[in-house]
Amino acid sequence: MAEFDPHNKRIIAKIVYYGPSLSGKTTNLMALYDELSPVGRGDLMMLNTQGDRTIFFDLLPVLVEIGGGLKLKLKLFTVPGQVIHDATRKAVLSRADGVAFIADSQRNQALNNYESFMNLEKNACRVGLDFDNLPLVIQFNKRDLKDILSKEEIEARWKGNGLPVYFASALYKRGTKETFFGLLRLTLRSLDRQFGLKERYGYEEEKVMKRIVDSEGDG
Repeated sequence: MAEFDPHNKRIIAKIVYYGPSLSGKTTNLMALYDELSPVGRGDLMMLNTQGDRTIFFDLLPVLVEIGGGLKLKLKLFTVPGQVIHDATRKAVLSRADGVAFIADSQRNQALNNYESFMNLEKNACRVGLDFDNLPLVIQFNKRDLKDILSKEEIEARWKGNGLPVYFASALYKRGTKETFFGLLRLTLRSLDRQFGLKERYGYEEEKVMKRIVDSEGDG
C-alpha cells in the first residue's frame, strides 16, 4: 500500500507489471524509460533470471510534483512470468497500488494469458489485496506480430469484466505510454479515495501526465 507522509508532502506508490513469460513486461518498462522525462525518471535496473528476463526490485522510479507541493514517487516493478518464480511474483505483488496485466496477442498464447490472469487474481488475494477494487488495466502486446487475435476478439473476451483494455507494440513504443497513463489515472483516483489528496493539494490528472513526460518532474 502507498506510503503517505503529509508532513513532508510526499507519497510513494507501487505499480506492478504482471503477465505470462515473455509477454513484454520488461519491454514496456524499457519503452517507458525512453518516453518519460529524464528529470523525474530514475535509473532502469534489471536483473535477468535463467530463461526469463525479469526485474523484481525497484525498477523505474518516477518522481513528479502533482500539485500543492505534493510529490508523488512511483516505483514500477515487473514480475517473472515463469511458474517456478511464483513466490517472487507474490513478493513483488504485495502492497501494490496498481497493476498492468501484459498479455501476449498471439493466438497460441491465449491459454497462457488466461492462466496468468487467474494466477494474478489468486496471488492478489494471497497477499491481501482487494482484487475487485485494485486499479488494474489490461494490455495486449505484440500487435506487430502475425497470427494475433483481432481487437474484436479480444474485446469480446476481456471487456466484459469492465477492465480497460489497451493494445500495444512495446518493442516499437506503441501503446506503452497510454497503458501506463491509463493505470496511473486509476491509481491516482484510488489514492485520492484513501487520503483525500485532491481536497488537500488540488491537482488535475492531465497536468500530472504532462509533467511526467515534459521535463517538469523533480528528481
